[in-house]
Amino acid sequence: MSLNHVRPWRNIYRRESRKIHVGSVPVGGDAPISVQTMTNTITSDASATIKQVLECADAGADIIRVSTPDAESTAALKEIVKESPVPIVADIHFHYKRAIEAAEAGAACLRINPGNIGDERRVKEVIKAAKDHGCSIRVGVNAGSLEKHLLDKYGEPCPDAMVESGLDHIKILQDNDFHEFKISVKASDVFMSAAAYQALADATDAPIHLGITEAGGLMSGTIKSAIGLGNLLWMGIGDTIRVSLSADPVQEVKVGYDILKSLGLRHRGVNIISCPSCARQGFDVIKTVEALEKRLEHIKTPMSLSIIGCVVNGPGEALMTDVGFTGGGAGSGMVYLAGKQSHKMSNDQMVDHIVEQVENHAAKLDAAE
Repeated sequence: MSLNHVRPWRNIYRRESRKIHVGSVPVGGDAPISVQTMTNTITSDASATIKQVLECADAGADIIRVSTPDAESTAALKEIVKESPVPIVADIHFHYKRAIEAAEAGAACLRINPGNIGDERRVKEVIKAAKDHGCSIRVGVNAGSLEKHLLDKYGEPCPDAMVESGLDHIKILQDNDFHEFKISVKASDVFMSAAAYQALADATDAPIHLGITEAGGLMSGTIKSAIGLGNLLWMGIGDTIRVSLSADPVQEVKVGYDILKSLGLRHRGVNIISCPSCARQGFDVIKTVEALEKRLEHIKTPMSLSIIGCVVNGPGEALMTDVGFTGGGAGSGMVYLAGKQSHKMSNDQMVDHIVEQVENHAAKLDAAE
């Protein structure tokens, strides 16, 4: 058994919500919190979009969203859906007919923005298409595109306006006997997003899609998302997440899993615990961790690895990880397996040796399942 288990004092109470399905992926209820991303290719270029979809799916994306701004994009969607190993969500803005075309093309879910899609009549036509083709719907409220009457009422984008927008459109779905929906209330401001999501969680039992929209580049966007999503997840809010970065969508998937792993909510791949390094280090910790991150990307089995430069914290961290290496002296360090001291290994051979130990342990865990 992996040592990477969730201990009782780390358990997080999770808000109760209804369970829906996005294609084959359950969202809400007792389902695992799913990780999403969105392609940034030109959707009408089906081959380029499929290539990116496959890369994101290989990185662990459970659900992938594809923008469908024009008829050429929805025409390509049928091929994209056919080749994708995970459910595809069609992102709809402005033209409700794109939603109908996307449903016909096999999209598992339609993401509609209430402030952009048009009047209630058009929304009803989208609902009919979703029913006819077995799609779920995400009501995606964004602070940057709220309806005019709400901006007039509140004076500016704010949590109350976002929640009111979402609940108004949920009511349209419910009035039309449609219940396979989830909802998001995103803003680029962390505080606004968090306040809106907390109010939304109290107002509905619908599954909640979490995100800090337009969060920024890889570094800054990761930090904003970790703060915003991390706090909400800690409170038990959130059934599916998307980290929005101005970066490769594969990075969004990796950051999403890292956020969930840090809270013990979901595990995939190797969780590396490493020190920042200092003058006590017995080997180059930073270069070693960089090498191991690349060499271990193919491991999907949840497990833990500690890489610590010296014996101050190394042995203690190794006790709680599946595989560990602690720097010593004279060009070698100690290897730990299953939390126990095992054998010494020279620094110049450690990377290859650790990769071998991790692969062996992952194979044992897989065989035991």
